[in-house]
Amino acid sequence: MEGNLDSSIEYLLNVEKQARLAGDVTATRNAVTSIIQLCYEARAWKTLNDQIILLSKRRGQLKQAVTAMVQQAMQYIDETPDIETRIELIKTLNSVSAGKIYVEIERARLIKRLAKIKEEQGLIAEAADLMQEIAVETFGAMAKTEKIAFILEQVRLCLDRQDYVRAQILSRKISPRVFDADVSKAKKPKEGDNIVEEAPPDVPTLLELKRIYYELMIRYYSHSNDYLEICRCYKAIYDIPSVKENPALWIPVLRKICWYLALSPHGPMQSSLLNSTLEDKNLSEIPNFRLLLKQLVTMEVVQWTRLWETYKDEFENEKNILGGSLGEKAAEDLKERIIEHNILVVAKYYSNITLKRLADLLCLSLQETENHMSEMVVSKALVCKIDRTLGVVCFQATKNSNDVLNSWAMNLEKLLDLVEKSCHQIHKETMVHKAAGKLTT
Repeated sequence: MEGNLDSSIEYLLNVEKQARLAGDVTATRNAVTSIIQLCYEARAWKTLNDQIILLSKRRGQLKQAVTAMVQQAMQYIDETPDIETRIELIKTLNSVSAGKIYVEIERARLIKRLAKIKEEQGLIAEAADLMQEIAVETFGAMAKTEKIAFILEQVRLCLDRQDYVRAQILSRKISPRVFDADVSKAKKPKEGDNIVEEAPPDVPTLLELKRIYYELMIRYYSHSNDYLEICRCYKAIYDIPSVKENPALWIPVLRKICWYLALSPHGPMQSSLLNSTLEDKNLSEIPNFRLLLKQLVTMEVVQWTRLWETYKDEFENEKNILGGSLGEKAAEDLKERIIEHNILVVAKYYSNITLKRLADLLCLSLQETENHMSEMVVSKALVCKIDRTLGVVCFQATKNSNDVLNSWAMNLEKLLDLVEKSCHQIHKETMVHKAAGKLTT
């Protein structure tokens, strides 16, 4: 059997040589694929690897022949008897396709398969390094969805090995706007444009990729406890049509949006998201969370102990819901946000207040109150000054000389205007009185 295989391969190699030298693309391609087919049918995996390397290195080898050979050999990867043979075949095809732009897509798919094997073996760092060798964003012929899926796989492996810096760099290769593109309005390729290959059937759709992208970004932002960005990611998932149509999917996501809004520091973006979420009709399905957001919008002091008693069970229940727990520091950060909210409420209604009274309103000690206010002043969320000797907090911003002069000028203008109106009224009454006197005489 082995002798027949060798003689058949030798005959086909001569045919391939003649066709290659004659520049016959079809005949060369047929000869090359026949050699690969013979090796596969004989289950001669070592011979298959040797022939792939030999055929690719032949002088003046045609691109079409190499492409056909690599594509056919890739179909046999799943038919290999064991994992070692599979890895060897993938590595052989990878070395053949390296540096050849006409088989760059095939090489990317090979690397992805090899990385998957390495990951299954527990070698996550090695799998991540393999995936990072390929820059698919430069591949003009690869389908958009396949490119995005490949980059997302790179990001996932970086997150698995806790390489958050590289994960962020890779995630920036994908613009969130690409997920909002209308697939039905795709432009027809013009003459001279690169032909884009169809994505393999195992590649998810654009909307599924959108969900995967934002789930990975939630993992990334959870590392740094960036609650506002996590909230925006959940908001994007919530807006996916397939999620919005299914209450079993959107209720857990909307719960997460509410929690992360409550955990986010006060700011313009947080305030905008808070108001837009409150306008959502679906929020009526979870009235507890509607009440929570209402309390954050209403400019009234919120009692932390009462709030925590009401929402403690809901908070701890998040571990069993889609997306998992809110984080180790979430309970502490929620308390911080409520204290910040209360300080801003007091600052709105008071220009001056004693530190003791403020501490009583916040249910904190004097030192804790001072620390929280100092942090808010440093982050420019609040303008205030503390007179420690008198124990008074002043929430009025210090005015510069120009502002003081302008306010004086405005006050003087108002005063003169009032004097002029008063004089006019007095003069009018005097004239009326004189006219009335003349009529009586």
